Amino acid sequence: MIDDPASEPLRAAQGSAWALFAISIWAGWMVLTRFDLGQSTLTIYDITAIRFGTAAILLLPVLFRHGAIARSVGIGGTALMVTGAGAPYALVAASGLQFAPAAQAGALIPGVMPLFATALSVVVLKEAVSRQRLAGFVLIPIGVLLLVGPSLLAPVGQRWIGQVLFLSAALCWATYTVTVRRSGLRPLHGAAIVAFWSACLFLPIYLLAPLPRGIASASISTIAIQVIFQGLLTSVVSLIAFNRAVSILGASRAAVFASLVPALATLMAIPILGEVPSSIEIGAIGLISLGVLIGSGAVSRWRPAPASVPLARRSH
Repeated sequence: MIDDPASEPLRAAQGSAWALFAISIWAGWMVLTRFDLGQSTLTIYDITAIRFGTAAILLLPVLFRHGAIARSVGIGGTALMVTGAGAPYALVAASGLQFAPAAQAGALIPGVMPLFATALSVVVLKEAVSRQRLAGFVLIPIGVLLLVGPSLLAPVGQRWIGQVLFLSAALCWATYTVTVRRSGLRPLHGAAIVAFWSACLFLPIYLLAPLPRGIASASISTIAIQVIFQGLLTSVVSLIAFNRAVSILGASRAAVFASLVPALATLMAIPILGEVPSSIEIGAIGLISLGVLIGSGAVSRWRPAPASVPLARRSH
């Protein structure tokens, strides 16, 4: 069956909407997690346990129906998915929020992840990248550097530890993005696999190991908010939305949209965390947004498609 060219703008709009919905939840997760780590008794281990324990229960019927292994990519691919979007990713990203502000997380995780995802897509999925999209990818890291540059030039405390953890989290999520694209899984199934194995692997450690825990002294309302936001929205709804965006747009183009998280996280952090962006940060966010527009290929829909750079030879 040949795709109708007239339907491409509609599909692109649908994919973009799914991606924007997902990254809105991610931005909120960064701000809310940093707020809770500073204002409540919950630890990163409590938050991770609530997140994947809740999600595993909610998605258990899906797992019973479709299985706990992504057969198209095998056990190894399944492990990459769980590492990239499951408990390991959540622990790394949340740990970074203990050392660096939410704005840093919003810049480094989604700002660098598209570059990792595109490189992996070229190598693993044999995707070609147009010159126009490459221009967008050049703008994104420039904007990221402007956003975090002042703190990098004048290190404060242990902020560099958080930045390294954020970059590691970016690589984790890029690995998930490409692997789920290769697997061809339906969104609910992918989310169920990630939640199930994260719960199976992490919850025994959380319950038996001498980890710092503060859930016993947390209020019911605090725990309820975590169940709804971490367990439902972040682990289930955002994965479904992002998987849907990947299936429509492709791995590297869907990943580019995550670069909008710096803008969303910064705006959310103003009233919640009291973080007011400087003029340099505002300019950096604008540059990243422009990079997103060009890197997503949106401009090419109103002009002839540019020639592709032969970064990878397509298999026959």
